[in-house]
Amino acid sequence: MFRGIGTTELVIIFVILLVLFGGKKLPELGRGIGDAIREFKKSLKSKD
Repeated sequence: MFRGIGTTELVIIFVILLVLFGGKKLPELGRGIGDAIREFKKSLKSKD
């Protein structure tokens, strides 16, 4: 049923984010999401 996100969907999501947050906020938002994912993975590894 769900086969993944294609290029068209990624472009649409990027345009929506650009409109909502503006060009100056996107790098900051991406960096924050990346840090959160990194911390989440680190906490998963430390619990094993």
